[in-house]
Amino acid sequence: MSNDHTRYHPISCEFHDRLEDLATLRRNVHIRFRDEGGADQQRDDVITDVFARNGEEFLSISSGELLRLDRLVEVDGARLADYDGSSCQL
Repeated sequence: MSNDHTRYHPISCEFHDRLEDLATLRRNVHIRFRDEGGADQQRDDVITDVFARNGEEFLSISSGELLRLDRLVEVDGARLADYDGSSCQL
């Protein structure tokens, strides 16, 4: 059974589009996110893909890690909290 902490919350379409643009550029970006335990993490890496799986959305980075989009804090200077538009439908 999932609780509110583990259930996926769709992100804004505008931020999602920004992530897809960064994946297309294939350049190194700074990524801040919260891991499954809620701890702050950061990576400097290349976004290789943005995709959905089992009702959740992820980005993959060149290190091989998968990051759930609703756990992102900031990517390439853009803060997820600053995007309050409508969420994308999976």
